[in-house]
Amino acid sequence: MHETPLTALVLSGGGARAAYQVGVLKALARMRRQALGPLARQNNPFGVICGTSAGAINAAALACQADRFEAAVDVVAKVWQNFHADQVYRADSLGVIRTGAQWLTMVSVGWVIARWRRARPKSLLDNSPLAQLMQRLVPLERLPLMLAQGHLQALAVTASSYSTGEHYTFYETARPVAPWQRSQRQAVPGRLTQAHLLASSAIPFVFPATRIDSAQEGGWFGDGSMRQTAPLSPAVHLGAQRLFIVGVGRMQEPVGRHVEAGGYPTLAQIAGHAMSSIFLDALAVDVERMKRINRTLALLPESALADTPLRPLETLVISPTQRLDDIAARHLGALPAPVRALLRGVGVGGQGEQARGAALASYLLFEAPYTRELIALGEADTEVRRDEVLRFFGWDTLAAGRRRARPGEPDLLLP
Repeated sequence: MHETPLTALVLSGGGARAAYQVGVLKALARMRRQALGPLARQNNPFGVICGTSAGAINAAALACQADRFEAAVDVVAKVWQNFHADQVYRADSLGVIRTGAQWLTMVSVGWVIARWRRARPKSLLDNSPLAQLMQRLVPLERLPLMLAQGHLQALAVTASSYSTGEHYTFYETARPVAPWQRSQRQAVPGRLTQAHLLASSAIPFVFPATRIDSAQEGGWFGDGSMRQTAPLSPAVHLGAQRLFIVGVGRMQEPVGRHVEAGGYPTLAQIAGHAMSSIFLDALAVDVERMKRINRTLALLPESALADTPLRPLETLVISPTQRLDDIAARHLGALPAPVRALLRGVGVGGQGEQARGAALASYLLFEAPYTRELIALGEADTEVRRDEVLRFFGWDTLAAGRRRARPGEPDLLLP
């Protein structure tokens, strides 16, 4: 069963930056085990799980093993701690030539050569290895069982339709939840498949679009972070009373260092800025909007509250306290040589303080040196806020009750 009140886990997108989420989840599982002891094995802390882009893959992996939350976190962590880029996209010379080299050639030369028309490279990189990884990491065949047994109430993943231009939330629930519709946003209930996860994580231009076939909402889809104007909306519509939100940048990180440009910004710098706008800005804006609504509702008398469907939401947001772009700059050399050569063509290069285009690389650095540092940062950022986390979930009260019941036990809140 899942814990009450109904709590949603919201995981944002960000390619390789999603390793930070794993660190947060590792620290969370450890705190829960220390606070609850044997009780931690009985329930799943999240009745609703929502994910976007790489966060959708992490979310689905947890949801499909909702009956063993700690074990699910361990499985996901092992993948991220030992990542290599070739588990996500073709990083060998031939694979890069077939996609990235052709794509860059077409950008520079155009469609003047007939044979390029026949080849039509679809993206900068070929993410076919990701499908094989997901088959091992995300056992979607277990999801209906998790819902039927009450370990989970809902899983939702998001994607953006290239066919209609609208943003879609695809969700699977234990009990029927009526689909919602807002401006440029649709919600679609039904069985979730690997295609939904591939579509949600298809970074624009970098990975190819994915076809989703359904009666009314079929078409070509890309990354769920695109046109995602309300990242918290699915969790709210699915009935969550509390939101535990894990971001991958911007909200708590320090102001960026100023890098003196030697001239016009490179394509990598522009692309990195665009990626940040796609992946990072919407969540920060939606969290601010939610806080304003909470403050407004707190000012209303009981009679006015009775006349509105809005209700205050308890939330806790964990996001990086360091700039992930700067961390990526230290690890550019970990990328496979063919990928480094490809990215060098758009302006990614250098190391450390002299690195260029690190923002773009931060989304593609599926390499252990980088992902491990992000995981460690996620753990550290969560541990610093231990008291907040325990209060948010009510684990501090449960832990205190266990200590009173067993006065001879050591303090289980200590690490």
